[in-house]
Amino acid sequence: MTQAQSREATLAEIRRGERFILVTHEHPDGDALGSLVAMHEILLALGKDSVMFVAADEFPLPYEYRFFVFDGLVSQAPPDLEQRTVIFLDCGNIDRNPLDEVKGEDARIVNIDHHHDNTRFGTIDHVVVEASCTAEIVWDLMRELGVSPTPTIADALYVGLVTDTGKFMYENTGTRAHVMAAELIAAGVDVNAVYRRLYEEMPYSKLELLALGLSNLSRHDDGRLTFTILHRSDFEAADAEESYSEGVIDHLRSVMGTKVAAVARELLAPGNDVEPIRKKVSLRATDGEVDVSVIARAGGGGGHRQAAGFNTELSEDELVAFLREQVSLQLGPLTQV
Repeated sequence: MTQAQSREATLAEIRRGERFILVTHEHPDGDALGSLVAMHEILLALGKDSVMFVAADEFPLPYEYRFFVFDGLVSQAPPDLEQRTVIFLDCGNIDRNPLDEVKGEDARIVNIDHHHDNTRFGTIDHVVVEASCTAEIVWDLMRELGVSPTPTIADALYVGLVTDTGKFMYENTGTRAHVMAAELIAAGVDVNAVYRRLYEEMPYSKLELLALGLSNLSRHDDGRLTFTILHRSDFEAADAEESYSEGVIDHLRSVMGTKVAAVARELLAPGNDVEPIRKKVSLRATDGEVDVSVIARAGGGGGHRQAAGFNTELSEDELVAFLREQVSLQLGPLTQV
């Protein structure tokens, strides 16, 4: 199915359907939540019966997203799930969905995403890899459906856009992203207010965690890899929430000469409040020379060329060795002088 055909099939499914449930990936970010809220409001504007699913253990959300209003939210599968069309938003792999009940063969799934490594698990797969974010795809569908953006829709879509483009700085920012931004601002988005919610009004403990993360910094292979790790003890010392690690990687990415920035965050074992055995690794590329999604897939994860991640049980030394090897596979060995 071509992209034009998947777009028409998605529009037809939305027009024809009466009941929907919207889901996104675990640990949802700004694009996931913005797309979720915006699509829900669009369906309501069309007179549809829509609910959003977010697992209870995702709450509280990271502080920057707590302004979202989730009218129509469920944290368990509704009794009529089998009668609902399931719309996945910003989810590259069905296994990243916490609602196990929608993984059956009979589920009708519309898969809306922009990840280039999306596994195409839907009944309809509308995957637009050229889009800056999933919110951009939702915006395109909204326009074709004849829905005017309410303040709630406009704010939600703008959050998805600004977070996934790195405040319009990443290479996925094209002319269409700016056209979308202009239309949303015209619809009433207060750009300064959104910016302050997302990037300012920071809890002091987040700044303390950043300081600890930077104190653990290391550089490798003439600076091609800039790495840090956040230990459980760092979170405890800063009295920081898990989500406060967001943004640390941007400081690493900005260091001159860096090709790949990596932040590892220790996770707790299920049922174990003491000993961390796994790490969540976030990766960012600084230019087009390294595709970090390739590295993430080698580690069992995935993502975009510029931003990706995976979980691992490797020790810190083993992880650094793995990342150095993966970067070298793409850039080649260092030139010996």
